[in-house]
Amino acid sequence: MKTAVVYYSMSGNTEQIAKKLAEKLGADVIRIEPVKENPSKGFKKFLWGGKSAVMGDTPALQPYRFDGSYDRIILGTPLWAGTFTPPIRSFIKENQAKLSGKKLAAFVCCAGGNADKAFVKLKEAVKADKLDAQMTLTDPKNQPSSEVDEKIKAFCDKLGSFSK
Repeated sequence: MKTAVVYYSMSGNTEQIAKKLAEKLGADVIRIEPVKENPSKGFKKFLWGGKSAVMGDTPALQPYRFDGSYDRIILGTPLWAGTFTPPIRSFIKENQAKLSGKKLAAFVCCAGGNADKAFVKLKEAVKADKLDAQMTLTDPKNQPSSEVDEKIKAFCDKLGSFSK
């Protein structure tokens, strides 16, 4: 099964996990980046990120290659204000038809918040009844642990029968 890991990452946590998943599952990696990068440090980071996530912003994205030939798409995003990020929202909006009928999974990286609502909102955005797998990781780049590795393994095992 042809798989893509599509992700947005501001601080590197989501990127690190996206690459690990792609390696373990034999998947392609597609990084989503906004045309206008926003504040990535301090109070402005949280003010901008929270506002744009809550408002459902869909920023313009840098060019990326996603042809819709994938059977499974794994979406990766940081958790912002209890939901997924605006760049992922833009990707979904731009590719709604290509995502329809695909097998979907998702992972969220956060600083300690509850990602359950983000998964619900993500399923609504992609118009999916379910996600084949979902995973939440807390600051995996700066706090690597055996628990992170175990969660990645369990996530991959759940998808294992569907990998390339």
